[in-house]
Amino acid sequence: MSYTAEINRTAPSCFLFVIDQSGSMDERMSIGVTKAQFVADVLNKTLYQLATRCKRPEGVRHYFDVGVIAYNGNGVQSGFGGNLEGAILHSIAAIEAAPLRIDDRVKKVSDGAGGLVEQKTKFPVWFDPISSGGTPMCEALKKAAEILVEWSDSHQSSYPATVIHVSDGQSTDGDPTPIADVLRQISTQDGPTLLFNLHIDIQEGASVVFPASEDMLQDQYGKTLFRMSSIVPDHLVPVIQQKDYAVSGESRFFGYKAGYEQIVEFFDIGTRATQLR
Repeated sequence: MSYTAEINRTAPSCFLFVIDQSGSMDERMSIGVTKAQFVADVLNKTLYQLATRCKRPEGVRHYFDVGVIAYNGNGVQSGFGGNLEGAILHSIAAIEAAPLRIDDRVKKVSDGAGGLVEQKTKFPVWFDPISSGGTPMCEALKKAAEILVEWSDSHQSSYPATVIHVSDGQSTDGDPTPIADVLRQISTQDGPTLLFNLHIDIQEGASVVFPASEDMLQDQYGKTLFRMSSIVPDHLVPVIQQKDYAVSGESRFFGYKAGYEQIVEFFDIGTRATQLR
């Protein structure tokens, strides 16, 4: 395991988000919005933050190629719309320049006296929530593998691709383990693709995040996702520890029955790469 390659404009890295949009994603979370809406909000905020990290006085630098694969009862497709709809992967500069729209949102901020006040803000949207039909997870991961074979072959000096897969249910088109194994073997000279899996749930039961063993999981589905997930790379261990999660050299980058706070943290940690140059 390496993951030490410098990320720069001649050797960008890649983030590929694979998002479950099946019918069960319309279930409401404790904060009052559907799982689909909350995941979409977190993903849109993550895309904005990635673009901000890459912004310099001359513009947004091409440090990352970024893609979104969405899957539901209608199959597998790009999660982007508008000018980005024609392909899965785009440079972060192209993404920053082409949101679907800019929404007006209200957020609560400190009033400087211990209270909170509402503040209007602009919220760029690239990805809309959808919830429909089944869960063709195998087909979605196969599409991810096809894309990353091509990307990795043409970016051999780059920090490897990172796949962040979010789902709330079991695959309806077979066992996803074999294709996940293939996906994790796609590599650059700096190491193999990182596959991070996040399961979200509104049902009762303790969440399990960054486990080191499948013994902590009570059902076969959780154990399958655990085995599909990459071991946490060394440079992310201190980042995870700073958020008060227990993590070891055997921990997998996997969350099961994650709540809304853990979903936000999972995306934040998962998109930390080596230093940008």
